Amino acid sequence: MADGDGAADGPPECADARIDWAVPPVRAGWAGHVDRLMGPGMSRGERLVELLGGALCCALLAVLAVRTGAYGRWSLLQAAVAAVVALDMVGGVLTLAGNTTKRWYHLRSAGAPRRRRILLSVHLVHLAAVAFLLLPGGAGRNWQWLLVNTALLAAAAVVVESAPLPLVRPVAMACYLVAVLVNLVWFPVPRELLWFTPLFFLKLVVCLLVPEAPLAGTGRREK
Repeated sequence: MADGDGAADGPPECADARIDWAVPPVRAGWAGHVDRLMGPGMSRGERLVELLGGALCCALLAVLAVRTGAYGRWSLLQAAVAAVVALDMVGGVLTLAGNTTKRWYHLRSAGAPRRRRILLSVHLVHLAAVAFLLLPGGAGRNWQWLLVNTALLAAAAVVVESAPLPLVRPVAMACYLVAVLVNLVWFPVPRELLWFTPLFFLKLVVCLLVPEAPLAGTGRREK
């Protein structure tokens, strides 16, 4: 039945849309390690989006490094660190935005919050690598950048995890905006690294910490 605004009861956007919390079993061997990181059962479509979208974004970041002259200034170690961090940020955003990985990190089980905390903690290595291997300036300034961004990430995690479920998404977006703007206002970085802070907090605050129902189905939204 439609209400006064013409909205129908049930899911009107897509007739065959359904929520699928069923998790396939973790595979054995090396593939099992991938499943424990990204979640078991990733679809071919998700992999394709990650591959093509990730390749395009990384190519654009490579163009940025060349156009800003960073490619010529960086040592081999710095270039390798920048490449690994960029691949992880871009790939992480796309992977954590997908149904399979998001479902894995937000299952109603004791292991899901632990997985989120571990992933957040591991990314402190990214902050340290950028601070001490890629950012110019003195050690004092770089330590300050590292500590401020660590505090922003920790505060965002606590606030988002504590927010009422209907408010989690806008709260996460508010935390994301604050983190990015704090960096823009007080901790500007060279042009070749402008991408890092937005992608870092997008990956961890928005893509990782915000739970979403894993939709399944083959139809498209009605226009």
